[in-house]
Amino acid sequence: MNRLAATITTIGLMATPGLAQESSGTAPSIPAVGEALRKCVADREIAGAVTLVATPEGIVHRDATGKADIAGARAMRPDSLFWIASMTKPITATAVMMMQDEGKLSVDDLVETHLPEFKALKDTEGKPVKVTIRHLLTHTSGMAEATPDEARVVKDLAGLVPIYVSKPVQFPPGSKWAYCQSGINTAARIVEVTSGMPFDRFLEQRLTGPLGMKDTTFYLSEEQVPRLATSYRRSDQGELSATPVSILYGKAPTSRDRYPAANGGLFSTAGDYARFCRMILNGGELDGKRYLRPESVALMTSVQTGDLKTGFTPGNGWGLGWAVTREPQGITAILSPGTFGHGGAYGTQAWIDPIKKRAYILMIQRADYPNSDASDVRQAFQDAAAGALDRGK
Repeated sequence: MNRLAATITTIGLMATPGLAQESSGTAPSIPAVGEALRKCVADREIAGAVTLVATPEGIVHRDATGKADIAGARAMRPDSLFWIASMTKPITATAVMMMQDEGKLSVDDLVETHLPEFKALKDTEGKPVKVTIRHLLTHTSGMAEATPDEARVVKDLAGLVPIYVSKPVQFPPGSKWAYCQSGINTAARIVEVTSGMPFDRFLEQRLTGPLGMKDTTFYLSEEQVPRLATSYRRSDQGELSATPVSILYGKAPTSRDRYPAANGGLFSTAGDYARFCRMILNGGELDGKRYLRPESVALMTSVQTGDLKTGFTPGNGWGLGWAVTREPQGITAILSPGTFGHGGAYGTQAWIDPIKKRAYILMIQRADYPNSDASDVRQAFQDAAAGALDRGK
């Protein structure tokens, strides 16, 4: 079958009821995506990748390309595991919104309402500062970060709070956007206090577990470790060399001797994250179970930062835990206005187009991108996937 015929057949399968369902265990693939990603592997941009496109109803593309580990000649698989880094943040924001839906908090609450230690928070002049949960989720709190040495010895989210409170806020909350790890971890600590559960257990019992995200965790099991894709750096000569997962601070991915990093500590698979994205695409519901109210999803995924300049690529605003594409351009040009999502430090990406009702999920492990949101691999994947699907209409 020639390439044109293969593309037409693939798009036809996508449109056929029942053939795009995740429960089938298989999904069609878009030939143009495989071709684009194989070129990225051949150019040694990445060792391998898993790509996935989902709709509210199911998966319309899934493919694995290249190697999960070069030295071991281990092929990338659709169920390969990845450190998703800051793609954890929308999941954390979802947990906060679940607590708001239950009346346990409001995003406009002062943080000190739930964490009294924050009454001691001050600015650079020693004046008291009031930070809200909304500030935490929009990266407008101005809070300072824990250093790697400080974070390395902390065992739980509660242990981070004194570190954050001891440091002066860098600008008046709400006046500026500055990407902030401490704010997201503080939001997760509030979930712990309002739910009465450690954050990792809350996610397992209330969100990832019920959603069927069986491979999404802060702490891998021994059985999961063989499926973890190796992370790589690329030398000036174009050679890929293995590198550790930075958030582990030298510990094993199975080690629980570290806090559940709500800012970027989750491991996951493309299929798992697709279930989360489909729930959001469905307005907070999946497979008959509701996780969020539709109005909470709408609040999270719309711009909450006014005219502030935000994000890592041009034309973005910020929602509650999500980047929002206000004016598509450059790498986001093929996406609709209002597309929202998040990237991760090692190149993973998930972007949801609410107009075309698609989620684009890219799983790679490349450690040294200057800006992973603007990677050539993301561009190649999005352009191939969206272009093929748009032409198939």
